Amino acid sequence: MKILVCISSVPDTTSKINFTADKTALDKTGIQWVINPLDEFALTKAVKLQETQGATVTVLNIGEATTEPVIRKALAIGASEGIRVNTEPKDSFSVATEIANVAKAGGYELILCGKESIDYNGGAVPGMVAQILNQPFVNACVGLEVNGAEATAIREIEGGKETISVKLPAVIAGQKGLVDEKDLIIPNMRGIMSARTKPLHLQEATASDVKVQGVSYDAVPPRASVKMVSPDNLDELVRLLHEEAKVI
Repeated sequence: MKILVCISSVPDTTSKINFTADKTALDKTGIQWVINPLDEFALTKAVKLQETQGATVTVLNIGEATTEPVIRKALAIGASEGIRVNTEPKDSFSVATEIANVAKAGGYELILCGKESIDYNGGAVPGMVAQILNQPFVNACVGLEVNGAEATAIREIEGGKETISVKLPAVIAGQKGLVDEKDLIIPNMRGIMSARTKPLHLQEATASDVKVQGVSYDAVPPRASVKMVSPDNLDELVRLLHEEAKVI
């Protein structure tokens, strides 16, 4: 079985986010880049399938050369090879188109990814990939088993969980719970050294249409000052909530 795992390079959650002076782009100065956490759940699941079912795992990133350290980390976690499509990701549709083109050419039976990236939180790419490829799609997946040409996926829905059976090839978008957090693979020295020799293929992008363009970005307003109220002064608390906060 051939598995394609799509990974995004995103800012570490501890990074301080700033924008350029004209507010048209992210200021990348001093940003620490990591594998999108939800993609890491998908990657770990793929590596486990590789161990139990003899699958081959290819990681795919749509990005510029600066993303290669993140791809190498994915190889250190256990992927067999990597592919980088050499282009700056512009919007969900163009990224999904590039992923679909790689998937078509490679004949992958299972495409795994996180349900969204933690930077833009759009959540549109996995469904677009499935639509372009005309393949079954399961979103918000928290459980996955593969048996031959069929996969059984468990996804979260409002008020519970739903178990779905799909024929492969298929696109699965995972989230926290696809594997236990304790099972996430931390690269050891052997994995890091082996990642240096694993193939990382470079492909040029196709002329993908860009449907959405960011115009400007604004930072979240700083938090307002806090007023402390004595726990014995409930009348003052109620007055502030009513007259100033206007929440009651």
